[in-house]
Amino acid sequence: MHNVRTGTGTPLVLVHGLGSSHGNWDPIVPALAAHRQVIALDLPGFGQTPPLPEVSIASLTDALRAFLDREGLADADLVGSSMGARMVVELGRRGHRGSMVALDPGGFWNDRQVKIFGATITASLALMKRVQPLVPFLAGNPVTRTAALAQFSAAPWKLPSGLVERELKGFSSKTSPSLDAARKALIRGPKQLGAPKGSLQGSLLIGWGRQDKVTTPSQAGVALERFPDATLHWFDKCGHFPHWDQPTETARVILRATGG
Repeated sequence: MHNVRTGTGTPLVLVHGLGSSHGNWDPIVPALAAHRQVIALDLPGFGQTPPLPEVSIASLTDALRAFLDREGLADADLVGSSMGARMVVELGRRGHRGSMVALDPGGFWNDRQVKIFGATITASLALMKRVQPLVPFLAGNPVTRTAALAQFSAAPWKLPSGLVERELKGFSSKTSPSLDAARKALIRGPKQLGAPKGSLQGSLLIGWGRQDKVTTPSQAGVALERFPDATLHWFDKCGHFPHWDQPTETARVILRATGG
């Protein structure tokens, strides 16, 4: 599994979401790497990691577990975003012993919410595939940047153009060969199971953007019901990616939650 390591100290593993890669974390890597060894990875079928034969949330999580075990990171602290956050909470349910931070995880929606998610994310990804030749222009202009990422960020016009261009290019089958299969797995697969009170082996902090339009804020309550040992942190003026909209606060929350 391709990964980029920065900094020194106790390892901290970053797990991106759908259509992204290790670069999704760029806004907060320097702040984290000042205190920890940061390991930002590409999940199978995204970035520079080859795809799996079968793609599901379970198979992606199994691959992440195997990577951690193989790299001597079995008890490492984990941070996940969106689909990656769901994988982190699933590892917590399975007994992961490190500290865990899950930012706006998927899988806690009801039937109506997952239908809306499916319709909107499918439409967004289809549009992004069609406009790939225009990505540099879309990313470089604050107005078009806002139109392209309004679903994901509370303030997309403020985002660095390089970050936006890389993310938009990730919404293509060429750059992310597992994109469609992972999207279908999120929409059609089972909802996230929980862990009874007292069963988590490591600490779990769930972070949620108050303006999240992808996994809506009401789903945070469901997440806490299923993971009663977890704590919740709200990010104000923040969409689906706290590390984009509130990078300073997000880095501080992560370091505090993981003992950094």
